[in-house]
Amino acid sequence: MNDDYQKFLSRRHFFQQTGFGLGGAALTSLINADNAQAGSDALTRRGVHHAPKAEHVIYIHLVGAPSHLDLFDYKPELQKRSGQLCPDEFFAEKQLAFIREQPNLLGTPEKEQFAFKRCGQSGMEISNLMPHLQGVADELCFIKSLHTEQFNHAPAQLYSLTGFERFGRPSIGSWVSYGIGSPNRNLPDFVVLVTGQVLGAGNSAWGSGFLPTVHQGIEFRSQGDPVLFLSNPKGMSPTERKKVVDSVNHLNQIQLDSVGDPEIATRISQYEMAYRMQTSVPDLMDIKDEPESVHEKYGSKPGGASFANNCLLARRMVERGVRFVQLFDQGWDHHGGVMKRLPGKAKQVDQPIAALIKDLKEKGLLEKTLIVWNAEFGRTPMGQGGSKADLTTIGRDHHKEAYTVWMAGGGVKGGHVHGASDELGYSVAENKVHLHDFNATILHLLGIDHERLTFRYQGRQFRLTDVHGHVVKDIIA
Repeated sequence: MNDDYQKFLSRRHFFQQTGFGLGGAALTSLINADNAQAGSDALTRRGVHHAPKAEHVIYIHLVGAPSHLDLFDYKPELQKRSGQLCPDEFFAEKQLAFIREQPNLLGTPEKEQFAFKRCGQSGMEISNLMPHLQGVADELCFIKSLHTEQFNHAPAQLYSLTGFERFGRPSIGSWVSYGIGSPNRNLPDFVVLVTGQVLGAGNSAWGSGFLPTVHQGIEFRSQGDPVLFLSNPKGMSPTERKKVVDSVNHLNQIQLDSVGDPEIATRISQYEMAYRMQTSVPDLMDIKDEPESVHEKYGSKPGGASFANNCLLARRMVERGVRFVQLFDQGWDHHGGVMKRLPGKAKQVDQPIAALIKDLKEKGLLEKTLIVWNAEFGRTPMGQGGSKADLTTIGRDHHKEAYTVWMAGGGVKGGHVHGASDELGYSVAENKVHLHDFNATILHLLGIDHERLTFRYQGRQFRLTDVHGHVVKDIIA
């Protein structure tokens, strides 16, 4: 794959030497669609290996990891045995983040607020904590057998999003940007929206690692300048700013022609992109022009900063061609008071996510937009807090052995469940899915063969799924 990049640089160098002078348009994202044949295939179609089911991704990462057992994976046996000492095999010689003494099992409370309901024609079981999501159950495709290798936040977040537990690897959004680019030349391929503070991994969760930094996720903010330093300094007009960009890029172009470093091409690209974003981004981020009925549907408020606003912005970005939108929502790490705190967090995300699904479907965008709900791991079927803890103080620890995620739209089966955990929700009982399988499937839905999308670094071909991963074909429509 890296060879394509070198060919692209050589082609541009040839054009520059023969008088065409692409200048600031160093990367394909700068080339107008009308000039696509002049070399855009080297970047924008690098990773397409088969017909895609999806064209865009909205990836929702719940930072801290929600209690999937109380939202999506109903366990009557766990309820029945709640309060009993957990089986020895759940504790002996097991790695748990905080539980140190053999704990009691913790079932979902037998209260109407927490009750599970069979929803839609598919009969999907979803907690009453998420009534709006219950209304779109037939659009959801659950994987109830996901497992990971890491049980602490930072390495687990990195493992989930980059395929490796340590810093330095590209995130999935960066791999998608590198593989297939974006049809919108005025906005980044990969945009990040954050609610709260990202735990552990920080901005490495959307970093480009060893890929050219043009593929890094760009964080947009809901308040103030959407992108830091996007606005012109006081006293500088757009015309003067453009002269500065052109002058700097001229110098960069001279250096690029001399040494051929892809990072210089990235620098040129980012200067030009930033200049164009001064017009495109404020218009994108201004949601005041959305009808009041849309704000009521999402629960969004113009001028505010919320997960609801970010869901609406994600839809607007997909409409404008952004390839990969990643939403991070912090506050799901419930080591204590899980039954007290979970309802509030579920309420914050339930309405906007359901509205996003409905909105995309009404606009004819859901079938080509893959929505992903994921976290770094799940939560234990055992309680954390000791034998004296009650429902107001007890929590759930980190759990990597089995947890539930879902997808919607983008070529997956709606109203479908793949895999299952055991009767107590501890281990996978049916159709085990590893995180590498999960990531391989996302790439597959975008038309990318995860084994062929590679980048040569330090003498080796790297990929998102390392040397692992199988596409979960059962969930594909």
